[in-house]
Amino acid sequence: MTQPPLHDRYAGLRADLGAAAAAALLVLVSVLVGRHIQDTRRTLFVHWPPLFADWDPHLGPGTPAAVLVAGAVVVYGPSVAARLRWRRLLLAAWASALAWTWSLALVDGWQRGVAGRLTTRNEYLTVIGRFHDVPAALRDFTHHIVSGSPDPWPAHIAGHPPGATLTFVLLDRIGLRGGGWAGAWCITVGATACVAVLVTVRALAGEQPARRAAPFLVLAPAAVWVGASADGYFAAVAAWSVALLSLAVTGRSSAWAVGSGLLYGLVCYLSYGLTLFALIGAAVLVAGRRGLRERPALLLLLLAGAAVVPLAFTLAGFDWADGYRLLVTRYYQGVGGTRPYGYWVWANLACTTLTTGLATAAGLRRAGTALAHRPTPPRPETHPTTPQPPVTPTEHRPTPTEKEPTSAENRTALAEHRPTPAEAQPASAEVRLAFLVAAALVAVLAADLSGMSKAETERIWLPFAMWLLAAGALLPRPRAWLATQAVLALLLNHLLFTGW
Repeated sequence: MTQPPLHDRYAGLRADLGAAAAAALLVLVSVLVGRHIQDTRRTLFVHWPPLFADWDPHLGPGTPAAVLVAGAVVVYGPSVAARLRWRRLLLAAWASALAWTWSLALVDGWQRGVAGRLTTRNEYLTVIGRFHDVPAALRDFTHHIVSGSPDPWPAHIAGHPPGATLTFVLLDRIGLRGGGWAGAWCITVGATACVAVLVTVRALAGEQPARRAAPFLVLAPAAVWVGASADGYFAAVAAWSVALLSLAVTGRSSAWAVGSGLLYGLVCYLSYGLTLFALIGAAVLVAGRRGLRERPALLLLLLAGAAVVPLAFTLAGFDWADGYRLLVTRYYQGVGGTRPYGYWVWANLACTTLTTGLATAAGLRRAGTALAHRPTPPRPETHPTTPQPPVTPTEHRPTPTEKEPTSAENRTALAEHRPTPAEAQPASAEVRLAFLVAAALVAVLAADLSGMSKAETERIWLPFAMWLLAAGALLPRPRAWLATQAVLALLLNHLLFTGW
């Protein structure tokens, strides 16, 4: 890929810094305005707006490891990601994400940071005893959503379809009982989300953008909330549903389409709001539309897979639509009905900035630029030309100034008079990655405008945040940007005690 002129590179850097500064300003304003609203009206119901957190400067057993992991990824991450074989890179990314997430969680200690996270009064483990008869619990689930109903569910159980709670019930049944195992499950599975995003980016945009994205996906500020919340687990399931779809449409096995549908169906029964992942899935279908045209049965396989989990829950007695309707009632019965939409509709985006970092803000700027200036194929000539005899692919011979194709793939490209993959990749790869990131941003904006996520979006929107992080692949000078990501995450985890 050729380097742009020096003045263009400086202009791009200034624009990147401007985007990062605007994101930082958004956070600052949300803190100041939020502090004023909370102090005067007490309607935000968060102690350190816009985050659901308390001011609590502290160190912990995970601090040395967190600093070491951050330093290693900043210094060696880009070069290692460029050099490792692909499968080893995926394994290294998962291992590094695990180390980063575990070390951040243990800054708060084992009990406060991991084992106690999913055992508080609003969390899933508090109701496991009510699922001794799972079919009966599913049939009766919607009768306990609304406040004032007999024995109403705690907030997180009422706020999600029963698939979320059933996950921890099943862990309990197989002997992985208690908050320690539940937290470990969320961290271990949640860390695979970065691998799923890498698989998707490689399938749709190419290996080079995926390699450049890897350190940003590993060293994500979002890891503060992945360890240890159930939303980290949700993020991984949603990410793998998209990854399998990308493999299906780019010519791997058609069975991946069934797997993608199965996981998407499960995602819808883990969180109501994650139905918006259909937008990211649609972006994958658009980016891989050539494969879809060649194998239209993929869409049928995807839909068939997506129907399995909803059908199972419906036959078991749980009505998803009724559950969501009752959830809306429950939401407005509680603090959701008091929290001001006029503040949270933009402060939620400040939460997302803290989750994804200033590097992502700069990457999103580059993604927007890539989409706005995407290359278009030249239009055919419309003026009369001298008739020429038709040329068939077999008649093409390289001129003395042309190079002989060196591979079967390049020969095919030359015969069809189209650019070779090596020629076409840089611009199209950037645009495809930008398109994928834009789809995630649209999903975030749709969730934001719905008014059903006022506060706590640093946790609730983790599944979407993982895809925004991939925009870091578009940035030059990755080490400097990675350092900003690491510093932000370390400050958040050491100055605040985050809750959910």
